[in-house]
Amino acid sequence: MEAMTDAEIRDLLLTTRRIAVVGASDKPDRAGCYIPAFLLQHGYDVALVNPMLAGREIHGRTVVASLAEAGPLDLVDVFRRSDQAGQVVDEAIQLGARSVWLQLGVVDDAAATRARTAGLRYVQDRCPAIEWPRLGLPARIA
Repeated sequence: MEAMTDAEIRDLLLTTRRIAVVGASDKPDRAGCYIPAFLLQHGYDVALVNPMLAGREIHGRTVVASLAEAGPLDLVDVFRRSDQAGQVVDEAIQLGARSVWLQLGVVDDAAATRARTAGLRYVQDRCPAIEWPRLGLPARIA
């Protein structure tokens, strides 16, 4: 499977406005907690998704139970194990998301094929908090 180029990742990060974080966490030492904080600090509208934490507040945002409740969906950022990511990708496709991003260590090439066939931009095994400084992006999205 062909990975997105740096230019494509840069464009994705700079043109996305709303991000649904699936697998959001309230544990400060977990990426599912500190990456949403990073996204909020960089100007994104972030919806947090975790059925176990629904109704709770994290980073000033109320967590919702399902991806359907998080819409509209520009980008779905997935903090789930690789064997669970495909289900989230399929739901993102069904709900009309424009892009899917699987976090570091999360890889599902079959889901990538389904997403790209459906016209979605797809990133896997990367983290926006790493890509942001690596690509020299501005302090906040415009």
